[in-house]
Amino acid sequence: MVSQKVKIKNPTGLHLRPAGILCKEAMQYKSHITFKYRQNIANAKSVLSVLGACIKSGDEIELVCEGEDEEEALKSLVAEIEDGLGE
Repeated sequence: MVSQKVKIKNPTGLHLRPAGILCKEAMQYKSHITFKYRQNIANAKSVLSVLGACIKSGDEIELVCEGEDEEEALKSLVAEIEDGLGE
């Protein structure tokens, strides 16, 4: 299991479009991918789970990847978030 904290840079947080991009990226990996925000844990491969976390701009989440390609998945997802998820 690997994890890393990352700050959401999108001006409008994780609304539908960036949530979809995050999920699409996460689904490319076999690892179980979640993120922690406050006391909640959300499935990064589920758009509804990501949207339900109500992540706003400036919020910090902790990505957690567990599985055979966990290192690659974490690196890719952190890079995608830091690049603004298409915004």
